[in-house]
Amino acid sequence: MKKLLGSVTDFVATKKGMWTTIGVWLAITVLLTVFAPSAGEYKVSSVASLPEDAQSVVAQNHIDEHFKDAESLPAILVLQSKDSEIDVAALGEALDKVSAANINGVKEVVPFSSLPPQALAGFFSEDKGTAVVPLNFVTSLETAELEKSLEDIRDIVSEESGTEVYITGPAGIAVDTTNLFERADLVLILATVGIILILLIVIYRSPLLAIIPLLAAGIVYQVVNQLLGILGAGGLDLAVQSVSIMSILLFAATIDYSLFVFSRYREELKNYESKFDSMKWAMRETGIPVFFAGGTVLAAMLVLFFANFGDYKNFAPIFGTTMFVIMFASVTLIPALFTLFGRKSFWPRIPKYGEGEEKVNRLWSKIGSFVVRKPIVAALIILVILVVSALNMFNLKYEFDTMKSFPEDMPSRMGYEIMEEEFAKGDLAPTTVLFESNEEVTEEVQASILEQLQNQDLVSSVRPTGVSEDGLAVQYQLTFEESPYSTESMDALEKMVEEKKDIVSSIDANGELYFAGETASQVDDRAVNDRDLIVIVVLETILIFILLIVLTKSIKMPIYMMGTILLSFLAALGLGMFLSNLFFDIDTISNRVPLYSFVFLVALGIDYNIILISRFLEERQKHSVKEAVQIAVSHTGGVISSAGILLAATFAVLMTQPIQLLFVFGFIVAVGIILDTFLIRGILLPALIVLFEKDKNK
Repeated sequence: MKKLLGSVTDFVATKKGMWTTIGVWLAITVLLTVFAPSAGEYKVSSVASLPEDAQSVVAQNHIDEHFKDAESLPAILVLQSKDSEIDVAALGEALDKVSAANINGVKEVVPFSSLPPQALAGFFSEDKGTAVVPLNFVTSLETAELEKSLEDIRDIVSEESGTEVYITGPAGIAVDTTNLFERADLVLILATVGIILILLIVIYRSPLLAIIPLLAAGIVYQVVNQLLGILGAGGLDLAVQSVSIMSILLFAATIDYSLFVFSRYREELKNYESKFDSMKWAMRETGIPVFFAGGTVLAAMLVLFFANFGDYKNFAPIFGTTMFVIMFASVTLIPALFTLFGRKSFWPRIPKYGEGEEKVNRLWSKIGSFVVRKPIVAALIILVILVVSALNMFNLKYEFDTMKSFPEDMPSRMGYEIMEEEFAKGDLAPTTVLFESNEEVTEEVQASILEQLQNQDLVSSVRPTGVSEDGLAVQYQLTFEESPYSTESMDALEKMVEEKKDIVSSIDANGELYFAGETASQVDDRAVNDRDLIVIVVLETILIFILLIVLTKSIKMPIYMMGTILLSFLAALGLGMFLSNLFFDIDTISNRVPLYSFVFLVALGIDYNIILISRFLEERQKHSVKEAVQIAVSHTGGVISSAGILLAATFAVLMTQPIQLLFVFGFIVAVGIILDTFLIRGILLPALIVLFEKDKNK
């Protein structure tokens, strides 16, 4: 690998190779832009999260099989009176107009005006100031068509009934989510580019050192965007959330690898007069670590194919494609661009041939000296900080109500919270229960099943909602006393699912119970997420550990590297949530955040360890362990700390997103990267090397 990669970088570092490399990249970019579709054409608001064998998915399939007209996209109209009470007659007329308008995709509207008073009561709050009306749409509508239909309904109902109308439920949430990400994506890209540009100029005080990495990132972004478009055309769903995080990963990794390349290039420009020779020798030492770092991140992303959860599995091809392109750009495009500009890249502080060795960073030189002199003290201080931070993991509280992650002024969330305030908690999303039998379900069995369900823990009410045409299945609507997204309701339903055979056998009936709906989906979501967290953590740790053995040709070194990075992840999660609560008043997180954070913190954090260890191994050939550690820390300290600040700031850009999940994820990753950059890579890992690595003659 080293020989092959060396021949590639040696070629790139020639005049012919430089122009050829830049020409090939530009040609690929132009061809893909002209002939390949863009990723934006295939973005979807979400992907199917749960696997096909999840109990709630199986249950819904059985329901759709017995009640063929049941498959639809629900919407919920939430009406609030501008005065005191809603005019029932006016609302009935409004809904009749909706029915008569033949609005695109509307499948079913409640016949409000023909319902008896006792039936109407269930649609209104106690004070009659709020009403909730369900609607159903066909599932084939495109988001733009659905949005237009919802607007038409809102206008009719609001005008005719004189109420404020909010549309929530799956249909309203889908439209709001798509609009949210469409606006947020532009902000994300502009904020990312802006923060990187500002920080590069502030840190390096050179305009070209800011522009060249961003130029490389721009080319890589266009190539990746079109490649993802090809995958989208081939059937891959490009979830907007995955694509948003992809753009952050792309800019962060490309800029990081650019810093590692030009940092070593600046050193070699003082040793060689020719800019081509300087890049050749810079890449001979930097090429393998940078390419290997990219390969490690790529491997970590591909491990996500082993996840069962749809969101995680969707990351794998999107992030894998991104890192594959970045890996090759890091050893071709990036060195070619810096070679093109040569010494001018560093203007106004141009490195001159024969100027002497690159000045080491004073701060990191002092830190390296302290670590070498007192490794036990240094290691213990950092270990105490990390362990104390990690202990807050025991205080983590998960939020399963995804609506709480959206902006407070999002119409579908506003409607949802009005329902939550004015109606019983369990009414927000009742659970659908199906009893299926091989023989016709008698009225006695139907009544017995209802009674058994009613007697289960935390159940508020149960009512039958239909019998299949063949009489082999009966459907119920079950409502919990607590919110359908609460841990208590989820635990109660999980217990019900586990004991469903006992429930059926207690009434001496033949058949099976199935549970579908939001609470059932959340129970499966929790179980699948817990499984994926264990599987991905174990597989990723083993895979990266093996890759590090290959790189370092050592067993002990990868143990230090993986051990410190895993501890850093736990500390980042604990400290990140403590600070989120302290500064942003966020005391719960989505159960997605730990795995999101693990993948990025371990994959990207190990990059810095690879750069440090590679320099240590290089210096170890000529110096003692302590001297090699001192040189490695002092020479890589400046560029790695700069890269860490840039990477942390880039992920912190996710805090501009209106989704709380992304906000917390971005903040935790930023905290973790700072821990990796300054405490792990700068102090703890060097201290462990000094303590456990021995000079060969000893």
